[in-house]
Amino acid sequence: MEWNEKLQMILDYVENHLQRKQEPIDPKEVSQIAGCSFGFFQKVFSYMNDISFSEYIRFRKLTLAGYDLKSTEKKVIDISYQYGYDSPTSFTKAFQQFHGITPKEAREKDVKLRVVPKMQVSIRQQYSWRLEQKPAFRLVGKSIICSAGEQHQKIPEFWSDCQKNGFFSQLVSIDKGAPKGLFGLFHSEKSRVDKLQYSIMVMTDEDVLNVDCEMWIPEALWAVFDCRGPVPEAIQNGWKYLQQEWIMKYPFQHADGPELEWYSNGNSFDEHYLSQIWIPIIDEGK
Repeated sequence: MEWNEKLQMILDYVENHLQRKQEPIDPKEVSQIAGCSFGFFQKVFSYMNDISFSEYIRFRKLTLAGYDLKSTEKKVIDISYQYGYDSPTSFTKAFQQFHGITPKEAREKDVKLRVVPKMQVSIRQQYSWRLEQKPAFRLVGKSIICSAGEQHQKIPEFWSDCQKNGFFSQLVSIDKGAPKGLFGLFHSEKSRVDKLQYSIMVMTDEDVLNVDCEMWIPEALWAVFDCRGPVPEAIQNGWKYLQQEWIMKYPFQHADGPELEWYSNGNSFDEHYLSQIWIPIIDEGK
């Protein structure tokens, strides 16, 4: 499920609890829907919406309280407790800060009250993404070394060579991923800062002949981005988007471990072909 779909579910959950159940927002339930810790969710929410989650909830409570004052005969004390305030005094103070007038004045006078509407999320973006917690897994495969600047030529040639010599088919036959697919990843060449190591690998627990690279990927929370279209253009455009937009807007702390490319089974020249970029990030709420 994409992150925006989860966010919309959480926004619906908030409204249901405020308007129908009239119950407090449970951080554990929000965390369960989001698929990450509540603290990390709050950070993502703030980055995406330029408002904290707690502030959004407070604004919605005071908006709904304004509706109740104007359209019902409920007592101020009952409204204050309904929206989670400890006393009518604390509710009155918050209400006046938000609306500019007291609850009594709001009820008695013909005034317009401030409204913060329920947030709506656009489900589709240029690049859909989500957070996924994944256990540790083992990758095996082959690598090449190329100079910086050569990767756009060398890496497609490397993929082509692996298909021609049968190594690609060998990896596919031992794939234990769910769903199945091959990985591409960069390593830094320790002895030469101007050299890049690139590997084509597969997730497996089997012993494999003719491999020169094996790696254990630690358990991590991943930001997973879907790239649609023929490769390598789709994956290259995905990296460009991340570098120019996503990383600037959502500055999560990078977890230990490599960034991965994942290539699904299927026709890699098809306009709907799926490849992905995985970035390991730290769940700071844990």
